[in-house]
Amino acid sequence: MHSEFYQITPEAAAVINETKAAGGRVVAVGTTSTRTLETAAKPDGTLAPGSGWTDIFIYPGYEFKIVDSLITNFHLPESTLLMLVSAMSSREIILDAYGEAVREQYRFFSFGDAMLIH
Repeated sequence: MHSEFYQITPEAAAVINETKAAGGRVVAVGTTSTRTLETAAKPDGTLAPGSGWTDIFIYPGYEFKIVDSLITNFHLPESTLLMLVSAMSSREIILDAYGEAVREQYRFFSFGDAMLIH
């Protein structure tokens, strides 16, 4: 799994923590945001501000602590990012979505077509 640098400001952590405490949902935009939030999650389910490198590998069976939903593009088959999106839903549902995307000629990777997973 590749590493990515992240930074979460105290203000951003406070907003996310307040949202979760009030019963709101956190929607990550992109896999980097998802990996960042899950890396900075504390055991009690709150988010810690800070910065560093994440090499978290999220795959099916992972229990999300912060992220409730994810907006992301369609990722390469057999990639670690495809495993991450499968963890948010299920491998079967994601592969069904990919089948639909192929049939409808969606633009894959980073070219504009995306999905909301929750």
